[in-house]
Amino acid sequence: MARRQNAGKPARPRPNPLDAAGITYIDYKDTDLLRKFISDRGKIRSRRVTRVSAQQQRLLARAIKNAREMALLPYGPVR
Repeated sequence: MARRQNAGKPARPRPNPLDAAGITYIDYKDTDLLRKFISDRGKIRSRRVTRVSAQQQRLLARAIKNAREMALLPYGPVR
């Protein structure tokens, strides 16, 4: 099995996009922000992909679900 090239180098942590933008409150009406955390298939992206904290991921998921319920965001992919 081949070894990775950068196996000896520690991974540099990527910045949290919400903290970098100074966003402290996640509102379900802010659909432009919420769309950044939804895949093209309409699924909520994971923490590993979005680089948000566990608490922010819970708040994002709840806001996305509320926005879907209020018909601000689609449940599935846009056709």
